[in-house]
Order: sequence, then structure tokens, then C-alpha cells
Amino acid sequence: MSVSQQHTHSAESSQSIPFIDLVAQYQTIRSEVREAVDRCFEMQHFILGDEVALLEQEIAAYCDSRYAIGCASGTDALILALLAAGVKPGDEVITSPFTFFASAGAIHRVGAIPVLVDIEPESFNICPEQVERAITSKTSAIMPVHIFGQCAEMEPLWRLSAAHGIPIIEDAAQAIGAEYQGRRTGVLGSIGCFSFFPTKNLGGAGDGGIMTTDSPEIAERLKRLRVHGDKGGYNHVEVGFNSRLDALQAAVLRVKLRHLDSWTAGRARNAARYEELISASGLTDTITLPAVLPDRRHVFNQFTTRITGGRRADVIKSMKEQQIGCAVYYPIPLHLQECFAYLGYQRGDLPEAERASVEVLSLPIYTELPEAHLDRIVEGLCNALGRRSAIAFPIAAPILQRRAA
Repeated sequence: MSVSQQHTHSAESSQSIPFIDLVAQYQTIRSEVREAVDRCFEMQHFILGDEVALLEQEIAAYCDSRYAIGCASGTDALILALLAAGVKPGDEVITSPFTFFASAGAIHRVGAIPVLVDIEPESFNICPEQVERAITSKTSAIMPVHIFGQCAEMEPLWRLSAAHGIPIIEDAAQAIGAEYQGRRTGVLGSIGCFSFFPTKNLGGAGDGGIMTTDSPEIAERLKRLRVHGDKGGYNHVEVGFNSRLDALQAAVLRVKLRHLDSWTAGRARNAARYEELISASGLTDTITLPAVLPDRRHVFNQFTTRITGGRRADVIKSMKEQQIGCAVYYPIPLHLQECFAYLGYQRGDLPEAERASVEVLSLPIYTELPEAHLDRIVEGLCNALGRRSAIAFPIAAPILQRRAA
């Protein structure tokens, strides 16, 4: 390591490391974003319009779907999709307990009953065998969640969908660009739902969402539902919602979409680096790395490990003291949330989701992370677990050289 490299490393190692750094991303695309936003202000078209229509076309092409319909948030995308799929009050919708609240919250909001089934421990995604056991005559949809950026096991869900005539609604809020058997999220069910919350891989400058489908009938209904059920000319054929995507958001997202695949590649590189360093440091007896399952493209919305042996609280405390960002997604599974007590679940009913909630820890993964920060994060984990770090910065380059070889 040269003197200048040592100086750079010393400066970087003294900085706090945020869990996510949107400022760093913005600095790489600042001029493009400003130009897009200025265009909207010059046109003075802020709701739907050409920018939204163009984004819809571009997202549809990216996902390989026939249609994409923008809306106001990822939560709204789920609600609108459930309604467009024909879910009615009193129906049952099967989904995961280990996900952001909106998955089950949207089901509740349309008057349906969330049926929560356990997850697969490797992927954190919904378990198809548990889905099959949960299907009843009241089941009107299956909502797999592609958690953390990796697709759920879809093939058995497709068979269940076909056998029972039950539509699949993908909660792909964390998984734009993820793939299963070469097919992208958004076309793995009847409707795909995405979030543009700022911290997502494709994040806007505020809330936003989009739905994808290959069905012209569903697409038309989604377009109506987002504008109060209006099919045009103030002719309201059903009661819908005010859930329109802003043109400003669409303009920003169109800029970011051009960079999405390179950002995803950067996340994958960081994930590979973590795997090397954590393995080289001998931490895998306590830290379980994320599994990338066969026939998948993982887009690493989160890099979620497991901290076993009851050590997570200690690790979080130490990482905070070392000014290294980390986060827990999710500390309370949905079946144990107070507001869902009426569903009747008890602690112990869904053991894999419950175990995940006390073990998971997500590390920074954003593309702009300096390499020295990745090294420091793993050193921080060594410190937190009372291990002597196996990472000496002068030998970090040979580690990468072995990868390249």
C-alpha cells in the first residue's frame, strides 16, 4: 500500500459509515436530475402526463411486461392490485409474516383477511409448502414477497395458482430487476407491485409506486382505480382512490432507471466482497451470510445476515459505538404485531419468521460504499464479536486478486 493509499484509508476509517447514503448517489447524477426536474417546471405538468407515461413504458420494457401503471406509493400499488385482482371483503390472501407492514396492511385495507404462513430459513421468503396448506375456499390471492431483493420460490406457487384458480400478486417492492429462472419480477404473477421509496434500489425523491401486468383488462382497471374510478370524462364506474404518480417523481426515476443495472452490479460486488472478508475473518460460525439461491438474480436491496448465538444485541451496540450503520429488518413479525392480534396467531406459530426476527442484521450495501468502508465494517464485526481481525489492509489487494484469478 502506497503512502497516499495509507493516508486515504486512514481518513476513510475515521469517518462514520451510514447505513445508506443517498447524498453519495445524488452526487453521481446531480446534473441529470436537475435537468429532468427543470424540464418539469418549464412544462408545468406535475400530475401524470408525458413524464409518467414515458416512465411507465420504460418500466414495462425493463420488467418485460406489457403494461406498467404508476401510482402514489408502493403501499397503494398493493391495495390497487388486490382490488383489480377481484379480492373482496372477507376473502383470504396468503402472504409472508416476515416483511414490511404494508404487505399485510394492504390486505386488511381492502377488507380481506391476511393469512400469514412461515418462511424458508435460507431465503427469508414465503414457504410454498406452507402456502399449499393454507389454501381454503376463501383464498382469493397469494402474495409472495421477494424479500431483500431475491425472488421467492415461484414454480410451486405457479402450480398452486393454476390448480386453484388463484391469482398471484407479487410484492416486489424490494426487488426491481431481480430474476427467477431468467424472468424478472413484475411478470411472475398476475400483477407486480413496486415501491419507489427513496431507499429502494430505484428510489424517487419521495413516495411513488408502480404496478406491472400483462393483462389489458387489469391494466385498464388499475388506471381507473388510481383516479377515483374514472374511466374518462368524469364518468366514475367504481369508487377508486387518488393515487397518481407525480411527474416530478417520474422524471427523477427515469434518470435513475438508466443507472439501475450498474448500481445493481455494484451492490453485487459489495456482497461478494463481504462474503470474502467475513469468511476470511472466520466469522461464519456466528454470522450467516445471505444465500443466493439457484436460478436467481439477487439485487441486494439489503445485505441481510443472521447473527446467531444470541449475540445480535451486542453486535448492534458495538457497531453503533464504532459509528458503523446497520439495521434490523424486521424486529417483529407481522403475526405478532398488536394490530393483528385479532387474527389469533400466538408466539411459536410461525417459528422460522420468529427466529429470523431475533437474528437478522443488515449491513450497508449501497453501490457508492468505498472499499475501505467495507473492510472497516467487517473489522467492526470482528471487534463486536471479540475476534482478532484477519483483515490486514496491505493484504486486502491479494484477496481481490484471488477472486479475479
